Amino acid sequence: MSVIEARGLRKTFGATVALDGIDLRVEEGRILGLIGPNGAGKTTALNAILGLTPYEGQLNVLARDPWAARHQLMCDVSFISDVAVLPRWIRVSQALDYFAGVHPRFDRAKAEAFLAKTTIRGKARVRELSKGMVTQLHLALIMAVDARLLVLDEPTLGLDILCRKQFYDSLLNDYFDRTRTIIVTTHQVEEVQYLLTDLMLIDRGRIVLTCTMDEIESRYTELSAHPDHLAAARVLKPMHERQMFDRRILLFDSVDRRQLAALGDVRTPSIADLFVAVMTSQTSGSERTRA
Repeated sequence: MSVIEARGLRKTFGATVALDGIDLRVEEGRILGLIGPNGAGKTTALNAILGLTPYEGQLNVLARDPWAARHQLMCDVSFISDVAVLPRWIRVSQALDYFAGVHPRFDRAKAEAFLAKTTIRGKARVRELSKGMVTQLHLALIMAVDARLLVLDEPTLGLDILCRKQFYDSLLNDYFDRTRTIIVTTHQVEEVQYLLTDLMLIDRGRIVLTCTMDEIESRYTELSAHPDHLAAARVLKPMHERQMFDRRILLFDSVDRRQLAALGDVRTPSIADLFVAVMTSQTSGSERTRA
């Protein structure tokens, strides 16, 4: 079942093209990483999906037009942004009261159970909490909503590595049930690799790669080439090459791994390595086109 489906999705801000006619499809029960450099169009795409901005093209989210039916859509969608949205004066208990009063699918007992695992106390005001605690509070409130779609836009921005790990572990272990769908954008791509089922790379408003994590393992290979075999490896046309200490690291798309293993050490590339390779090839292609 398709949770999100877009055809020719386009958004401009004056002369700036934020989304350049993208097509995308997200199935139910998937965890999608939407990854791209600053200004690539990630947040604009999420805002369109959430009904926060008008757009050109076709977009359906949970079988609704998000711009025309945002009120109904928000009953089934939760969202954590990269900026604080809770009033600094509000107490934790008051935040729970507010959510219970305005959201028909909020389970207060579940939120309190999540908070019981933290050091956050009900009488504390948001301004008295550390940034990590505020993120824990956000997550507790969101995980207590029986939503079909969860959208996370840089949810751990500014948190230390321990808080980031706790955030994603809670998300995976306490929230995701293989029927809910999650979309996450982050620049800490190496920290979400174990979490994702699907990857989508976006650059300058266009989708430049979309695949499952299983496809990454079967399709892409990174080779640490033996110096004596470097020339032979280059004949196989790597999509990217970089220096790592005394070895050249080459990344290949759809080349037999057994053939590469004869030329050095092979492994499946990380999302970060694949991201750099794809972005570099996109930049090189643009330069060739302008030339």
